[in-house]
Amino acid sequence: MQTDVLVVGGGLGGVAAALSAVRAGRSVVLTDEFDWLGGQLTSQAVPPDEHTWVEQFGVTASYRALREGIRDYYRRHYPLTSASRAAVQLNPGAGYVSKLCHEPRVALAVLEGMLAPYRSSGRLRVLQPFRPVAADTDGDRVSAVTVRHRDTDEQLTITAPYILDATETGELLPLTGTEYVTGFESQSDTGEPSAPAEAQPLNMQAVSYCFAIDHVDGDLVGDEPANYSFWRDYQPSFWGDRLLSWTAPDPRTLTASPRTFTPNPDDDPLAVVADQRRTGGDTNLWTFRRIAARRHFEPGAYASDICLVNWPMIDYFEGPVIDVPDADQHLAAAKELSQAVFYWLQTEAPRPDGGTGFPGLRMRGDLLGTDGLAQAPYIRESRRIKAEYTVVEQDLAVAVRGSSGAVEYDDSVGVGMYRIDLHPSTGGDNYIDVASSPFRIPLGALIPRRVENLLPANKNLGTTHITNGCYRLHPVEWNIGEAAGLLAAYCLDRGVRPRAVRNTPALLGDFQSRLVAQGVELTWPDVTGY
Repeated sequence: MQTDVLVVGGGLGGVAAALSAVRAGRSVVLTDEFDWLGGQLTSQAVPPDEHTWVEQFGVTASYRALREGIRDYYRRHYPLTSASRAAVQLNPGAGYVSKLCHEPRVALAVLEGMLAPYRSSGRLRVLQPFRPVAADTDGDRVSAVTVRHRDTDEQLTITAPYILDATETGELLPLTGTEYVTGFESQSDTGEPSAPAEAQPLNMQAVSYCFAIDHVDGDLVGDEPANYSFWRDYQPSFWGDRLLSWTAPDPRTLTASPRTFTPNPDDDPLAVVADQRRTGGDTNLWTFRRIAARRHFEPGAYASDICLVNWPMIDYFEGPVIDVPDADQHLAAAKELSQAVFYWLQTEAPRPDGGTGFPGLRMRGDLLGTDGLAQAPYIRESRRIKAEYTVVEQDLAVAVRGSSGAVEYDDSVGVGMYRIDLHPSTGGDNYIDVASSPFRIPLGALIPRRVENLLPANKNLGTTHITNGCYRLHPVEWNIGEAAGLLAAYCLDRGVRPRAVRNTPALLGDFQSRLVAQGVELTWPDVTGY
């Protein structure tokens, strides 16, 4: 198979890359190993983590179209109350993590709708479920990628002048011999205040298998899951209690802090203000990532709120899942942990009334396209290219930059904002949670030092373990993919290479003009980080 642009990985970055390249007139093949496109928003089942100004500015036009498409889908198809239907900034789940908490399948429907006209015209071909297994290279260029069907073992080899790695873990980097790093860099390498003295390549952020739950009458407790007793009694040294408890470190202070859990509070969803500048929002775990608030809908439409479990206690940090021979065992153990958490919630979790267990909890895998947990693990950290420019903590941390704001890269291809938010890691480290300034995304971070035609389109660009913490969230991943897709199309149109675009002022200015015309913001107004 041959195409102009091959995008391997169908998460948010991959979908954005495919859209921008095909809208620029190029043929595209998009592959993904899961049944649902959308990555962390859908197959990983994580409601969007977004900055405080998302409704006004700081995201691309196409990402805004995705967000508004989700709201419109609810208004067209769901039995909303008249007040909720009229809400301009409808938050279907009234969750505190985001101004737009919603069911993953709705996002999938909107993403598929955005891709539909290009699939119909034949300019976009989507291959699922296919995973990359090999690559062919010719010097400093990648000539082809071979993908294998998950269920049938059918193999396809796809050639393209530009290949984008939009996988969740940077899977094309080792397959193509592209230079990359993993885990913590050393402070001597990066100068970052939060980096360790020595590099720790296998010290990576926790992965999580998310799941959805609701609460109804009855006793729905099933069989005790595998290794439940281990997880019930497991206590990390820095946690302040057992992992399966209502206590967890506060990410910003690291003090052991209590969480609460009250299914189906009779709260007004229209009164919820989701703003992570004010608070992380996770003190009440039921409303933290709630994806359906029943009072948004006509009486009787929902028997219960629906809550997405992406909580501290499901973080699996017993071992890395990248570049290790036992990755599959760790992924299996991460599933066991999430299943143990659900069983603990049903049977042993302390209740406000002094009892234990919530036997009426149901796991709603039907909303995630499974019979239980999310289709894919939530991957917070990827392999990262050794790039022409690597974003470091001192480029954007408030503690370093102060009132100056983040470094204003001249080669900006987009913007992003989130706190530097690192979950506990496989080396035994606690949270690292550092205030960040609104930042630009430098083109140099999308260009490998050596390889000419492979571009990162997910969390695998030139960041460090530290700065990955604010580059890994939904709108930033989308912007990275969108910029990479348009860069590939631009290079084909002009007959130039990506590094020439960055290093030639006339080309850079022309490319940035194309980004702006597509609705990509390159700078921030005068706002202060948090």
